[in-house]
Amino acid sequence: MTRHDMIERIGKKYLTSNIEAGEYSYVQDAGSRIELEKAVGHPVLHFKMDLRFKKADTIILIETKQLFVKSDEKQIAEYLEEEKALHKNHKIICILANTSDNNIKVWKHFVDDMHVLSEETVLDTMEHYEKLFDINKQNDREKVMKNTYALNELLHKLDIDEKLRSQFVGTTLLYIKNMIKKINTDKIDDILVDKLNNIWNMMSAEEIRTAVKKTLDDLLGVSDNKAKKIELLQKNILNDQKVRKLTLEDWINVLDKIIIDIYKYINADSSEGQDILNLFFIAFNKYTGKADKNQAFTPDHITSFMCRLTDVDRNKIVLDATCGSGSFLVKAMVKEFADCYRGKTEREAKNLMEIVTKKNIYGIEIEEKAYGLATTNMLIHGDGNSNIKFGDCFKNKEFIKNADPDIILMNPPYNAKPKGIPDKYKIHWTKTAKEGKEDATKGFVFIHFISDVIKELNEEKEKKHLPLKTVKLAVLLPVAAAIGTSTIISKEKETMLKDNTLEAVFTLPNEIFYPGASASACCMLFTLGQPHVNPDGTVKETFFGYCKEDGFKKKKNLGRIEQFNIDGTSKWKVIEEEWISLFRNKKSIDGKSATAVVDGNSEWLCEAYMKTDFSKLTENDFQQTVNNYLAYLIKEGRVYEA
Repeated sequence: MTRHDMIERIGKKYLTSNIEAGEYSYVQDAGSRIELEKAVGHPVLHFKMDLRFKKADTIILIETKQLFVKSDEKQIAEYLEEEKALHKNHKIICILANTSDNNIKVWKHFVDDMHVLSEETVLDTMEHYEKLFDINKQNDREKVMKNTYALNELLHKLDIDEKLRSQFVGTTLLYIKNMIKKINTDKIDDILVDKLNNIWNMMSAEEIRTAVKKTLDDLLGVSDNKAKKIELLQKNILNDQKVRKLTLEDWINVLDKIIIDIYKYINADSSEGQDILNLFFIAFNKYTGKADKNQAFTPDHITSFMCRLTDVDRNKIVLDATCGSGSFLVKAMVKEFADCYRGKTEREAKNLMEIVTKKNIYGIEIEEKAYGLATTNMLIHGDGNSNIKFGDCFKNKEFIKNADPDIILMNPPYNAKPKGIPDKYKIHWTKTAKEGKEDATKGFVFIHFISDVIKELNEEKEKKHLPLKTVKLAVLLPVAAAIGTSTIISKEKETMLKDNTLEAVFTLPNEIFYPGASASACCMLFTLGQPHVNPDGTVKETFFGYCKEDGFKKKKNLGRIEQFNIDGTSKWKVIEEEWISLFRNKKSIDGKSATAVVDGNSEWLCEAYMKTDFSKLTENDFQQTVNNYLAYLIKEGRVYEA
């Protein structure tokens, strides 16, 4: 980028120069070299800054090079020292910028490895850099999670039903964000809280409930199924007897707590802030959700892992045909938002993010409360709710085809009622299975249906002479579906491999859904639209990962909690990188992974193919295996306790 382009990008009106060629001399600024060296306290080598910009108390220093190198950092660090010596209390951004390409390196306050802003990869406007110094809302995951627990305790004291809390808090947060926007401030402090309290003290509890409804009404705009979404909010939340009993004092107490203890510590304009916002919302989902207690919400770190497996980015259309509270869709949207900033200015990124919310996120949900949660969840994270449909996925084939997804993320119900499953998918079922209480395929029928839709979509594309597409599908299914060899499940496996490739299967930790469902699960990764058997008859190998350890520990009343190493790094992050690396490189490591050729009659779990790492076995492992086997024999009635 040329110097001229840099000036135009940041803003010509902010350029400050005191010598020729638009440069800035700190000798000229100080009055003499002697005065400059006196100010900094030592001799100076460099004092002619290429570009200096100033707006109020924000300073941007840019040193240009054809191709900057590590040693150039000393030069711009010297300019920074001179700037600080001559101009106290300024907020300073330092930038090394190439003139031969668009590569830059940015620091805040100090030029060292601790203060480099690695996410700043594109030269941006003065207004963008000003925002980097907004210390009012800083992400603080620990405070948010601690205060979320306290908020839950408050809602318990106010007798708000556990199953209502997630959407109640979500819609209340939307109302708060809207109120703060109207006041036109980003500063969360006592002045703002007092101003809002003065407004609320002039209202009644009924008027606050009405205001919450109106906020959602306005936010939904021309959203699909808007009337249904408002109806569900009224029916399930605002008209709930216990919510209607809240006094004005109760409302203000809740509103203040969310502002002061939660919203203040979340910068939703950042990727980290979006993740914290998601953790805050799903914290309440431990107590709410679908009507069936066995249908659990997917843990946040697993949704993130599955987004990585399927390579979610800003150019991908993502679908979840059984979206529940929308955790997969929110995570995908947040990942796409982050990718919108890749190589783009803030303004360009915002435009791309609008496309993401309107065109890239699609979901279907049949259960009312979960559908309401999905809507609220998407709105909290920056909309994206317009393509969330209320209904049965089996009856929304055209909706899926029109979405034309690139990626599908799912955690379908494992025990859906057989009567809700189309007859065409029960041809191989026994009479007993058809009349049973649960889906005999253990959830396979849902991805079978999705596979059929993608196949039909490709057939239509072929007739129109359009390129066929492949779709990445990452799905959570119970271990029983992976190891099942019943005729019904074997048929489902066989059918899936006929039109699609089974890329990988990951065995997940026990009680992954705690404190919800107790089912053991695995993650299957398919490429839809690409047969598992190659045209020449050879069969693709499948990667199997034994991912029983994820760095989380179960804690009563809190669920599974992320653990950290002595240096403060997340154990999960280290483990996730290993999982991804093993998969990408298709490595077989004893005790961790394997590759194998499988068919419909095979077990689809790593345990069937992985070699044991005997070096790690202990006497306790042997005793635990014996205990587990004995417990199994007692359960099966083959051995009786004395």
